[in-house]
Amino acid sequence: MPSLAGTIGFALKKADIPGLGTFLTRLHPDGDHQKSDPFLRELWEEMFGCSLGVDPSVTLSSRRQCTGSEVIREGDSQYADVSQLRASYNVYKAVYAIAYAIQDMMACRPGDGVFNGGQCPDIRKLQPSQIVHYLRGVNFSTPVGESFHFDMNGDPPASYDIINWHVTPEGMAEFVQVGRFLSSEGSDDQFHINMDKVVWGGGSGDEVPVSVCSADCPPGTRHAVQKGRPVCCFDCLSCAEGEISNTTGSVECIRCPERFWSNPDRTACIAQLVDFLSFSDTMGVILSVISVSGATLTAGALATFLYHRHTALVKANNSELSFLLLLSLKICFLCALVFIGQPKPWTCMLRHTLFGISFVFCISCLLSRTVVVLVAFRATLPGENLMRYFSPTQQRMGISLCTLIQVLICVLWLALAPPRPAERRGREGRGPRVVLECEVGSVVGFSLVLGYIGLLASLCLLLAFLARKLPDNFNEAKFITFSMLIFCAVWISFIPAYVSSPGKYTVAVEIFAILASSFGLLFCLFAPKCYIILLKPERNTKKHMLSN
Repeated sequence: MPSLAGTIGFALKKADIPGLGTFLTRLHPDGDHQKSDPFLRELWEEMFGCSLGVDPSVTLSSRRQCTGSEVIREGDSQYADVSQLRASYNVYKAVYAIAYAIQDMMACRPGDGVFNGGQCPDIRKLQPSQIVHYLRGVNFSTPVGESFHFDMNGDPPASYDIINWHVTPEGMAEFVQVGRFLSSEGSDDQFHINMDKVVWGGGSGDEVPVSVCSADCPPGTRHAVQKGRPVCCFDCLSCAEGEISNTTGSVECIRCPERFWSNPDRTACIAQLVDFLSFSDTMGVILSVISVSGATLTAGALATFLYHRHTALVKANNSELSFLLLLSLKICFLCALVFIGQPKPWTCMLRHTLFGISFVFCISCLLSRTVVVLVAFRATLPGENLMRYFSPTQQRMGISLCTLIQVLICVLWLALAPPRPAERRGREGRGPRVVLECEVGSVVGFSLVLGYIGLLASLCLLLAFLARKLPDNFNEAKFITFSMLIFCAVWISFIPAYVSSPGKYTVAVEIFAILASSFGLLFCLFAPKCYIILLKPERNTKKHMLSN
């Protein structure tokens, strides 16, 4: 009993049935209407340890003969104890329910019944199904004042007492009611408990004992059972990325649905952020300004050459090739803008093809210019007449042929496996951000576009390197060599930077490579010439050039 002290539990509702105690103590086996009751006879013999024989001279057992003066007093035995009427009270209500059901059956008028076209049940031959039908409709109050009925499922209202186990100084159990629970159809459940009447176990008395188990884990965490300890002892582990728990005491975390991710507290799923290099980003603004600035400088150089096209310096540097080269550089600068913004099918196809064609056009012009420089030097040797093979028309045809090859590569690329918008997420395909980017589609097509540009750039660098020691009046080869060295260095370093850059920074690295190589070509090839044309016009004469 001391171990069970302080126990709290539910018990069937207790009631004081009026007159029951008096009725039980009034029973006696000598009564005329009770002599035939076998239950009373057996109870009497067990309670007083005697035997009720028909003939006093004949003993039916080894027990003594009952004298007939035995008396049952209320509270002397469990039989006469009416202080804890719980199961008995349920029987009490059941008897009343059947009595009310039979009363309703007896009140049935022929023609108003519910059986066989209005027939009433036969009271002398009751059928269980008929009693059940009328039981469903009973609704009454017991003599102790409790309302009683059955719900649609055939269940009575839930009514329980909350019992607290007390232990008396003698070591006996005493059941004390400290509250109640009542549930009735159409109303909220009512739970009442008087904490002042509760006696807690464990020697704590009036103080609520503290559990030796772990406290419930807060939202955002889950239970992790400690090995070798009771199941109520656990650690609280934070939910993994992409998982949440939004209730206290969660046993496991819930995976967020597609396109959602867990918040920092791991208590709710939030929509994933869509990320791409846009014109509103700081990086996008900076790259856009640099791109437009490069195109503006190229347009300024083109206007300078066009305005001074009749001067000696512009004529000596093949004005037509210079104009084509400046035009291609301007396109290279502007194509960087196509890489900024939300990827769409047409922008993905345009950005890679425009990039590949514009740079091949630029390198083709530079390659043609390099070849012209070499041929012009060779043409000054006796017996050489190579310039007839490199007239302006043939130069244009060479540039067109080189560019046409890149156009054909791009057309095949777009026809077979074009670049397309795609989503890249974090680890295992999931993350707090969804990065929109352009997939190259065919890796072979992308490699051919870059490889062809690299081939022309390498050939141009080789020819310019061979012509680097020409006389000073042909020092154009030195500038071409410097520009191609910058161009190749930028794109060689681009490859590892492109592979290792995360998210939208991949596009930024590609734009940076385009702008850096374009500025290298612009400054190395045209900055010295524009300096002479604008600031040193006395050096822009045929006499001065021939005198070097």
